[in-house]
Amino acid sequence: MPRGRYSLHDPHDHTPLAREHFHCAPGPSGWRYVSQLTSPSGEHTGSVDLALDELGRPIRLELHARGWQVRGAALDGVTWVRTDPTGGHATEGNVPAHAFTGTSPAFLVATARLLRLTPSASATRVRLVAFTDPVLAPRTVDQSWALVKRETHATDSGPLTVDEYQVTALDTGERHAVHLAGDVVLAAPGIELEDLESPPSVFA
Repeated sequence: MPRGRYSLHDPHDHTPLAREHFHCAPGPSGWRYVSQLTSPSGEHTGSVDLALDELGRPIRLELHARGWQVRGAALDGVTWVRTDPTGGHATEGNVPAHAFTGTSPAFLVATARLLRLTPSASATRVRLVAFTDPVLAPRTVDQSWALVKRETHATDSGPLTVDEYQVTALDTGERHAVHLAGDVVLAAPGIELEDLESPPSVFA
């Protein structure tokens, strides 16, 4: 069960945004990721709880951020309920999309798991609902994912396979690289792996 800490920063000016303390693990029904977020000053600011089924679809998502809350799942596309800090106004949304995304590294692993690309495959288009900070506002985004390279590196704990993805935002054409090892993000825009207590899990 990988356990560790990511630092999140603005990908443009590198302003520190948060630290995400996480643990994740594959299980008999899929994969689960749980994390707690703190501000650079150490204040608790939110949490992520994401569970995928064996096909990589989100069967449960729960996000908290500064009083806001989102609960969602794959249902007729993706469906969610968003609640304001007072708890008095809940709004429901539904979009014919494949999955969710957001600032947490969990969503990069989840999207890669859903697409299951191979290095020889062409780029695949995916529609996602992004929940943006700081109020978890939903926004539908279209991306293109391609697995451009897969390399295996020798480590003290055994071989480590690293996948490099090219992710393109289809509305702007902006491209960036995402490096994954199993269910851990090694590098991506705005994400730095600061600490990892155990090796990444290997998906079957």
